[in-house]
Amino acid sequence: MSISLQSKLPRVGTTIFSTMSQLAQQHGAINLSQGFPDFNCPPALMDLVNEAMHAGHNQYAPSPGLPVLRQKISEKTQLLYGYLPHPDTEVTVTSGATEALFAAIAAVVHPGDEVMVLEPCYDSYVPAIELSGGVPVFVPLRFPDFSVDWQQVEDRLTQKTRLLIINSPHNPSGAVWQPTDLEALARLTQKFPFLILSDEVYEHMVFDGKPHLSLLTVPALAQRAFVVSSFGKTYHTTGWKVGYCIAPPALTAEFRKVHQYLTFSTATPFQHALASFLDNQEHYLTLPAFYQQKRDLFTQLLAPSKFELLPCPGTYFQLARYSKISSTPDVEFSKWLTKEAGVAVIPVSVFNHDGLDHGVIRFCFAKKEETLRAAAERLCLL
Repeated sequence: MSISLQSKLPRVGTTIFSTMSQLAQQHGAINLSQGFPDFNCPPALMDLVNEAMHAGHNQYAPSPGLPVLRQKISEKTQLLYGYLPHPDTEVTVTSGATEALFAAIAAVVHPGDEVMVLEPCYDSYVPAIELSGGVPVFVPLRFPDFSVDWQQVEDRLTQKTRLLIINSPHNPSGAVWQPTDLEALARLTQKFPFLILSDEVYEHMVFDGKPHLSLLTVPALAQRAFVVSSFGKTYHTTGWKVGYCIAPPALTAEFRKVHQYLTFSTATPFQHALASFLDNQEHYLTLPAFYQQKRDLFTQLLAPSKFELLPCPGTYFQLARYSKISSTPDVEFSKWLTKEAGVAVIPVSVFNHDGLDHGVIRFCFAKKEETLRAAAERLCLL
C-alpha cells in the first residue's frame, strides 16, 4: 500500500542561499550571495575553543546555556543598552539565531493566531509561523528606503495579532530604525495586546556614527519582546551556530520549553570560549568601523559600474539596481550574473512572499579586500 504524504511546507524548496552558493561553485564565481565572511574569526577566540576542548568541556551544557556565558551576555546588554536582564530567567543561549527565532514563534503562536511580517524579510520567519499554525500577515516596507509605514501596520493589526516580527538592522536592505520607529511601535502597544520578536543579529553593524536602537532601550517594549542576537555575525563564526535570546521571565519560560526539545543545548566548548572572549569589548565596539570600511571600499569600487547602489546604513549587505544592464527579473538576472559575469548575488524578490520584484539584487561585502576588488573588477565590465 502506498504512503500518502502531505507536506507541512508545500511552497518551500531549497533556499535561494543554497541555490546561489551551489551555482557559484559550479561556475567558479566569486560568492557575494550568502551572508558569511570569507575571513577567519579572531585567533584568540579559536585558541579559547581549543583550550575548552582540552580542558574537558565536551559534554552537554545546561539547556539555557552556561551560567558564566549568560552572565557575560547580561553585562554586555547593560553596557550597550542600559538594560540588565537576569541571567537565570531572561537569557537563553541557542544554537544560532535561527533556532531562537523558531523557538520564540513556536512558544507563543497558536493555530489561527496572526503574525505580522514586514517584507522583504529573512526567509525563516514565514515557515516557522506556518509550522505553528499561525497566519502570516504581510506589510510591505517602503521602497526604496525600506522604512516602516506605521499607518499601514496599524491598519493591519487586529485583536488576533499575536506577534509582530521586526528586524533592524534589516536583512536584506541594510535599513536601520530611527527613534521615531520605536516611538510609533510603543504607541501601538498601548492599543493592541501583541508580542514582539525583534531580530537584532546585525546589532554591531550600524554605520556613520549612528547607534543601534535595540528594543531593550525602551522598557515598555522590552517587557513584551523576544530580542534575538547572534555570536556568529559578531565574531565571524556563522558555522558555530551560537546565538541567544533575551526576554522577560514569563516569555523566557515558554521559550525554554520549546528550546529544550528543539536543540536542548548548544556546543559547550564554543560557549566557554565566547564567555571568556566577551571580556574583549574592543572587538564588538569597533565592528561598525570595521564593516563600514568594507562598505565604503565596495561602494568606491563599484562607482564606475552601471549598478545604482542604494543607501546602506547597516548590516553587511549592499543593494543595487541593475536597470542599466538588464530588464530581466531579478532571479533570472542573478543566475545570469553568476554564470556569465562570475559574481554570485541574491535577488531581493525572494524575500517577498509574492515575489515582488523591484529589480534589485543584494551583495554581501563581508569579504576580504582582495575578494571585493576581484568582484568589482568583473562587475565594472558589464
